[in-house]
Amino acid sequence: MLECRDLIFHYDRHDPGETPDFHFDFRLAPGECLSVEGPSGAGKSTLLGLLAGFLEPASGTLVWQHQDLLALPPWERGITTVFQEHNLFDQLPVWLNVGLGLAPDMRLSREQRYRVREGLAEVGLEGLHDRLPAELSGGQRQRVALLRALLRGSKILLLDEPFSGLDETTRDGLWALVRRQKAAGAAVLLVSHDRDDIEALADRRCRLQAGRLLPVS
Repeated sequence: MLECRDLIFHYDRHDPGETPDFHFDFRLAPGECLSVEGPSGAGKSTLLGLLAGFLEPASGTLVWQHQDLLALPPWERGITTVFQEHNLFDQLPVWLNVGLGLAPDMRLSREQRYRVREGLAEVGLEGLHDRLPAELSGGQRQRVALLRALLRGSKILLLDEPFSGLDETTRDGLWALVRRQKAAGAAVLLVSHDRDDIEALADRRCRLQAGRLLPVS
C-alpha cells in the first residue's frame, strides 16, 4: 500500500490567484490505478515531484509497504515516472533507450535484448530499433519512453499524460501494457485529462482543487 499522509508543500507565491500550499492525503493499493485530474497549475506536477523525490515536502509521511520513502533518494524509491517530455537520450538508438529500463549499465543479456525487441513490436515500433530519437515522431518517442518505464517493472508507476497525441490503436496496446503492470501488483497514479485514458485504466478518480485531492464519483 502507498500511503501519503498530510504531505505538505509550500510555494512562495505573489499572485493571490495561485495556490501557495498543497496538502496531499491518499492511499493507493498494489494493482490499483488512481487518476488525478485538474487544470494547468493545479499542482499535478507538484504531486508527482513529491512522490518521485524531486521535491521535498515541508512535512508529512510517504510510505510504501511500511517503508519510509521520504528517507530515500529518488533512485532508491522503486518509482518510475513517465513525463510528457519523453526524456530519451538523443545519442542512443531506440533499442538502447528502451533497454535502459532493464539494464542501466546498457549491458543487456540475450534475454533482455529479446524482451526489448518483443516490446517494440508490441507497441508498433518493430523495425525502428536502430533509429535515434530525432528520427522518430513525437508519438513514437512517447511509446519508447513508456515502454522503457514498463519494462523496468517498478512497483509504483507515475504517468503524466503518457498517451497524449497517440492514435487509438497505439493507445489500446499501451493500455494493455499498463494493465499488465497492474496485474503484477504495480500501483499506478495517472495524471490525465483524457476521459478515454481514465475510463480505460482508473479504478478511482480524484481532482486537484485548491491544493487538495478531492474524490470524483
